[in-house]
Amino acid sequence: MSKVESPAKNQNPLLVLGKISSILDSFSLRQPVLSLADIRLATGMPTSTVQRLVANLVGQGFLDRDGDGFRIGMKMAYWAAPATRGKEVLDVISPLLANLREITGETACLFRAEERYRVCVGIAETRHALRREMHLGKLAPLHAGSAGRVLLAWNPDLQALVLDTPLEHFTDATITSAADLRGAISKTRADGFAITTGERENGASGLSAPVFDAAAGLVAAVTISGPTMRMSRAVCEEWIEPLLETAEHMTRLIGGRFPGEAVAPRS
Repeated sequence: MSKVESPAKNQNPLLVLGKISSILDSFSLRQPVLSLADIRLATGMPTSTVQRLVANLVGQGFLDRDGDGFRIGMKMAYWAAPATRGKEVLDVISPLLANLREITGETACLFRAEERYRVCVGIAETRHALRREMHLGKLAPLHAGSAGRVLLAWNPDLQALVLDTPLEHFTDATITSAADLRGAISKTRADGFAITTGERENGASGLSAPVFDAAAGLVAAVTISGPTMRMSRAVCEEWIEPLLETAEHMTRLIGGRFPGEAVAPRS
């Protein structure tokens, strides 16, 4: 009589890994804690499968319990550290700029603040012949455009410095009133992103979101930019979600966290 193997022994390891990956992918910086029901909804897997795999993941330290929910385990952070050790931030996140360019078809950039300016430190250029002029090292004023708006929204000292100086006029859409700029900055911080049209160049649009470090400090603004004829307000709004997902992925890759997010306790 032949021996009947248990279902667990017959299970394809790659299939199990796929299910585990699906569970781990359910978590994000915006949703760091999920219930079993949340995980089942996100993965589409049966309740019994989710319960079994989550229990195993908790047992192995891949997930930690958080009240009635679960979060990514600190063991994962320990393993992730060597992945970025010795690599510059731009080396880690540049592939995400290229991916954002592929999703939108438009130029994806990374900007950092330098005194009263923003400077392009990373770029994946559009393949369209008609494009906005942009290159590594290009400087632009902080008070005009979506990237500057984001860089000011999470840097109070820089915001105070810019608001205390005359705001140069570039187009009819440029904000030159300190009160109006302060209001626009507050909206950006509340929304978590900024969309601007024609503030620095006529016929140009931009959509930006923040990237944070481990201390929840602003690292950079990730931006989608292009001609308004291809990037209407409606189109920009359709790209909010992929932009925010990219910014979150960048934040996660460099071990960052959002302002106000609790620091995970040391194990």
